[in-house]
Amino acid sequence: MAMTVHCDVVSAEEKIYSGLVEMLIATGTEGELGIQLGHAPLLTELKPGSVRIIKQDGNEEILYVSGGYLEVQPNLVTLMADTAIRAKDVDEAAALEAQKEAEKALANKTGEFEYSRAAAELAEAAAQLRTIQKLRKNVR
Repeated sequence: MAMTVHCDVVSAEEKIYSGLVEMLIATGTEGELGIQLGHAPLLTELKPGSVRIIKQDGNEEILYVSGGYLEVQPNLVTLMADTAIRAKDVDEAAALEAQKEAEKALANKTGEFEYSRAAAELAEAAAQLRTIQKLRKNVR
């Protein structure tokens, strides 16, 4: 049996996951992280994107997070997300529409234009679509 650590994934709305994991893989502001039992204590901000959870039984679950923080302690990994959704529950049509709207806002620089807001919305929509692609790749 593989070595495991307890992991909690929570969003502002609900607890998404709580249980033993072999590994959690997420993207922090400094790059991709793979967290296993014995990892050094850590606190990092998360980028929008996918989070892979490899459970105690070896099954994998993919989540989408819109940002947040990852805290690693000796016997506990806590991911606190602004928004966390199971990849299978991400609305692909809504993500595609949000991506188109953000691209349109970036191209149309007339009137009240907020570049940083449009860029953030585009990054979030693109991250949701990448998460859906990862889920489809794992299902095959």
